[in-house]
Amino acid sequence: LKKLLKSPFFPILMLGRGILSPQPEENPHWWNANVVFIPYCSSDVWSGATPKTDQSDYAFMGSLIIKEVVNELLTKGLENAKVLLLAGSSAGGTGVLLNVDQVAEQLEAQGYTGVQVRGLADSGWFLDNKQYKFTDCLDTISCAPTEAIKRGIRYWGGLVPESCRQAHVGEEWNCFFGYKVYPTLKSPVFVAQWLFDEAQLTVDNIHLTGQPIHEGQWRYIQKLGQELRHTLRDVTAMFAPACLSHELITRADWTDIRVKGISLPRALHCWDRSLHHNLHINSSHSHQKHMTPPVRGCLLQLIDSCPWPHCNPSCPTIRDQLTGQEMSVIQFLKHMGFDVQKMAQQQGMEPKKLLGMLNNGN
Repeated sequence: LKKLLKSPFFPILMLGRGILSPQPEENPHWWNANVVFIPYCSSDVWSGATPKTDQSDYAFMGSLIIKEVVNELLTKGLENAKVLLLAGSSAGGTGVLLNVDQVAEQLEAQGYTGVQVRGLADSGWFLDNKQYKFTDCLDTISCAPTEAIKRGIRYWGGLVPESCRQAHVGEEWNCFFGYKVYPTLKSPVFVAQWLFDEAQLTVDNIHLTGQPIHEGQWRYIQKLGQELRHTLRDVTAMFAPACLSHELITRADWTDIRVKGISLPRALHCWDRSLHHNLHINSSHSHQKHMTPPVRGCLLQLIDSCPWPHCNPSCPTIRDQLTGQEMSVIQFLKHMGFDVQKMAQQQGMEPKKLLGMLNNGN
């Protein structure tokens, strides 16, 4: 653990992909933005404020790391920026939800009111749901989501947004779950989230390897998509494809994945334009998130309605987790235990017609 916390595996040089790419073809909206990459080395979902002590050899200081990076960037030109986009994937996505208001308040307290702070949370919108199969909490992988966070906070001394803390006094662990912290945030936040997130399925004890899954697991996976869709209902700006994957914004092919025919980079561009438009209408910080007016030609709530993993034809390539071989959507669904004959019968159609619809992503 000591060795891992020091992050010895981060390269000195890295090639930016997706939203980090300097290539306009790969990153059409923000290719020439000033970019700062902060490696995840605090193991605390960017919430910790606990230094090393005589009693503990470990420091969990994710929240303080972000604060100090912002302070340093203010000496390098950040004070002249119009927009600061705090973005993160997986634990970093949850970290965005936990820190975006703190960063906004930090800049405001130091007099930098001209910098608009926004968040982009990718693959960090986890659910505190019941596992498919309960297991004893022996490690972070086997722990149920709620129990993992409850135990983690004790180690990290985790900080959460003040407004969320006041809403969940004594149960601050609630603030690590997107649908509970999001309504308390003042800063505008865009949520990018796979409806069938692999990390969520892992902590829920659904492992998509080896033999086809059982019908109970298949129903659980479909229900997960329904639950996630339900928790996103009040999010004003989102991109949620019905795919089985994890992390999106740093994929080189992030421009290829579409919801309602719109890619994530285009959706983010629309969101950016909407927020700029909103500033001309009402410059109040507290109204930025909930008073986002539409911009002509822009859809900000992009979420798939089809009910199973990879029913969206633009989903990233599926690979067998054991062999590494690519699978078609039909092969994947059969691997998942999807019964085409039974499903066609339930839908009142011919199996061939259903197969055609699956191939087309309908």
